[in-house]
Amino acid sequence: MTGRARALRREATEAERILWRLLSPYRPRFTRQLVIGGYIIDLACREARLAVELDGAQHQDSEGYDKARTAWLEAEGWRVVRLWNNDVLTNPEGAAALVLSVAAECLGGTHPQPLPSREGRTRRRRFE
Repeated sequence: MTGRARALRREATEAERILWRLLSPYRPRFTRQLVIGGYIIDLACREARLAVELDGAQHQDSEGYDKARTAWLEAEGWRVVRLWNNDVLTNPEGAAALVLSVAAECLGGTHPQPLPSREGRTRRRRFE
């Protein structure tokens, strides 16, 4: 499974690459092609236990398999978000915002990207 996950990372779809580029700077960290049990998750946040599945045309005929996969992941304590590749390609920022808001919800309301350490502080003079 690990070898297959590595190959999927190298051969990522355009939607996966775009969403990864938008999510990778945020904390907690997201990872690509994570192996969980017998499944490979497209994007995942381990800390939030959030699995993001990007579905293309190949998933139109596999509804039963996708439902079983989602049910198994949810039974293991993961929350699953499914997005269509076309939705990510037409509105990448909206898709990333959705994923980040679900991650924040999974983490108990904390935002996945905290404020920078100096924001909101007043500057003190070093020498007076």
